[in-house]
Amino acid sequence: MELDLQDRLETVSVLLPIPADRPYSYAVPEAMNLVPGDFVQVPLGPRKVAAVVWEPTDDDNPVDPAKLRLVEQRFDCPPLTRAMRDFVDWVAHYTVSPAGMVLRSVLRAPGALDPEAPMEGLRFRGGEPERMTDARRRVLELLHEHEGMAWTRSGLAHAAGTSSSVIDGLSKQGLFEPVLIPAPPVVPTPVETADKPQLRDEQDTAASVLVTRVAEDRFSTTLLDGVTGSGKTEVYLEAIAASLAQNRQILVLLPEIALTTTFLERFEERFGAQPASWHSGLAPKMRERVWRQVATGQVRIVVGARSALFLPFRELGLIVVDEEHDGAYKQEDRVFYNARDMAVVRASLGGFPCILSSATPSIESRVNVENGRYGHVKLVERHADAVLPELLTIDMRKDPPPRGKFLSPVLTQAIEGALGRNEQALLFLNRRGYAPLTLCRVCGFRFECNNCSAWLVEHRFRNQLQCHHCGHNEPVPEACTNCGTLDHLAACGPGVERLAEEVDIDFPDARIIVLSSDMLGGVNRLRLELEAIAKGEVDIVIGTQLVAKGHNFPLMTCVGVVDADLGLANGDPRAAERTFQLLSQVTGRAGRAGGKSIGLLQTYAPEHPVIAAIANGNRKAFYEREIGLRRAAGLPPFARLVSIIISGTDKREAESHALALRKAAPKVDDIMLLGPAEAPMALVRGRFRYRLLVHTSRSFDVQAYLRSWIANGPKERGSLRVQIDVDPQSFL
Repeated sequence: MELDLQDRLETVSVLLPIPADRPYSYAVPEAMNLVPGDFVQVPLGPRKVAAVVWEPTDDDNPVDPAKLRLVEQRFDCPPLTRAMRDFVDWVAHYTVSPAGMVLRSVLRAPGALDPEAPMEGLRFRGGEPERMTDARRRVLELLHEHEGMAWTRSGLAHAAGTSSSVIDGLSKQGLFEPVLIPAPPVVPTPVETADKPQLRDEQDTAASVLVTRVAEDRFSTTLLDGVTGSGKTEVYLEAIAASLAQNRQILVLLPEIALTTTFLERFEERFGAQPASWHSGLAPKMRERVWRQVATGQVRIVVGARSALFLPFRELGLIVVDEEHDGAYKQEDRVFYNARDMAVVRASLGGFPCILSSATPSIESRVNVENGRYGHVKLVERHADAVLPELLTIDMRKDPPPRGKFLSPVLTQAIEGALGRNEQALLFLNRRGYAPLTLCRVCGFRFECNNCSAWLVEHRFRNQLQCHHCGHNEPVPEACTNCGTLDHLAACGPGVERLAEEVDIDFPDARIIVLSSDMLGGVNRLRLELEAIAKGEVDIVIGTQLVAKGHNFPLMTCVGVVDADLGLANGDPRAAERTFQLLSQVTGRAGRAGGKSIGLLQTYAPEHPVIAAIANGNRKAFYEREIGLRRAAGLPPFARLVSIIISGTDKREAESHALALRKAAPKVDDIMLLGPAEAPMALVRGRFRYRLLVHTSRSFDVQAYLRSWIANGPKERGSLRVQIDVDPQSFL
C-alpha cells in the first residue's frame, strides 16, 4: 500500500548545505505543495537537515518516487528568491565550490526558519482600579489615549513612567486581558529626519549621480572615489535614502566590526533609527531574529561583514561596499570568494545598483572604471574645508633612532610639538605584540611555532609567546629551551607593545593607548577606546592597521608611520598596492577637523615609487604606474590567477599528491601552470602545504578547466585536502 501511495507522489530537487555539487531528489507528500525557494526539512542518513527546494538540473534522470525519501516539512518562511538562488549557483560555479557549501552560508541561522514566537501581552478591558494613585492614573490616561492597543508589561510601565509592579496590581484587579503580541522588530523602521547634513557642492553633485542610479532601478556599479575625510559616507547615505523611498532593502558592507559602531551612530542621526547589524559577534538569538526579519522584509537596512551578502533579502535594491579595497572582504575558508566582487554579481543578478566606496580604490576597480564597466564619482576636497596633511619622509639612513629605540628624533620632535599644542599623535606599526621574534643570545635558538612555519610573537602584556596563525601560545620562559641558559633571551624588532614602552619613557606625562585586534575586551572595549580618542582623552595612539580604517579623530594632527617599508618586503604581487592603500589611509587620519597636520613616514627607501607617491600626494602617478606594470607582466586584472593549495598532516603524502595532481593537469595552450612548490607558509595548524599556481587569460573558461582537472585527477584521501582559490589575494 505504501508503495502505491508513493507512486503517485511528485518529486522535487532539494539543495542541501553539504559538500554536494547538485540537488538531491526527494518525494513530496500529497498534502504538501512546494515551489523552488521553499525552505524544507529532509532526511539525510540518520539526520534531519534544513535545505532549499531548487530548480531541477537539465541532466536529471527520472527517479522512481517509490525509491525516494519524503520531504518531512515545509518551513513557514518566505522562500529564497530566484535572484538569491541564482547567486548561490553563480558563486559555486565561479569559485569551483560545491553549491551546497555556498548554500551553507545562507543557512547560518536554522532556528530562524520557524516564525518568531509571540510575546505575552496585555490589552485594557476597561474599568477603574479599587484605589487610584498618581502612577495608576498615568497608566490609565495612556491606555485611554491608545485605546485597543496591546502592550507588553514592561513596555507599558516604561511608557507610563512607572514600575512594572503598578501594572501587576492593575492586572490582578482584572483591568487587562491577556493577548499575544507579535515579536517586535530588531530595529525601528528608518525614516528621513530633519537632521539631514548640508552637503557642499562637490558632495551634492556626487550624491545626485548616485541618486540617479537608484532611480533608474537597474544594474549599475559606481566607484565613489574620494580622498580621506571627503565625506563619502554622507554622499552614499543620499543613495540609501533614495532606495528607502522606493521601498527597497539596502545592504551596506563594512570590512571590520570596529567600523560598525561609528557608522550606526551616523546612520541613526540621519534616519532616526539604527540599521540591523550582521557579523560574527552577534549572539545566536539575535542572528536568528535578524535573518528572519530580513527574509520577511521587516528589516530594511543591514550593515554587516562579508557574510551579510548571503542573507535572504526579499526586496534588496542597493548594495554599498565601503572601503572596497580592503583585504578583509576576501573569504579564505571553505568557499573562497571576494565579497566586493560578489556584491557586484549580486546586484547584477538582482537588477539594482551597487556602490563601491574608497579613498584608495583597488586596482581592479580603477581598471573597470577605465574600461567603462563602472561609473566614476570623485571627491577631491576634504569635508568642512579641512586640508590633507603635509606628508614627509624620514630617511632612516640619515636620521636613525638612538641605539635600542625605533623612533627617529625627527618623529619624536613632531610628537612633542603636537602634545605641546594639546593635539593628538598617532604611531602606526602593523605588528601586534611586543616583538615578532625571540631568540637566545648564546645559542641562537629562535622560538618557532610547532604547528606553523612562523616565529612566536612575544606579548609582554600577557607574558606569552603566541602564534598569530594557529593561536598556539606558551609562557615566556626564563631560560632558553634549547641550551638552558638563563636571562639571555632577546626580543628582536618592535611590535606595538614595545613601541608603547619606548613612548612611555620619552613622554612620561602623556596618556597613551594601544589599539590592536588581539587586545582583551573585544569589540566593546575597542568602541570605548575609540570614543575616548575622539573626545580627546588620549594623547598618543599606538596601533596596527585597525587604526587605518574610517575613524575620525578630530584632534589628531600628527601621524607617524614607524616602518613604512614593512609591507614592501615580500614577493606578493599586490604588495605595492596594499602598502600604498594602508599608508594613505593611516596618514589620512590626520587633520580631519581642519588646521595644519603632518604625516611622517620612517623609511630606508624614500625613493621607492610607492613611498614617493604617498609623500608627493601623487595618487594618479601611482595608479598609472601600478596598472602599467600589471598590464606588462600579465597579472590581474589583465589575466587570471588561480591558487591551488594541497595540504595534509603528512609532508611526503601532501607532496606526492601535489605532484600527482600536477601530472594529471590537462595540456592546454592557454594555461601556464607553476609548481608544485612549498607555500611560503609551508606549515599551518599542523598541515603541510604545497601550492600550484594557474595563470591564464581572462577570456579562458578556467572554471571548466579546473572542474575537469580535479574530476579526473587523484582523489583526496585521509587528511589530504585540495583548496581552490580563484583570484587569490594572499600568496602565503
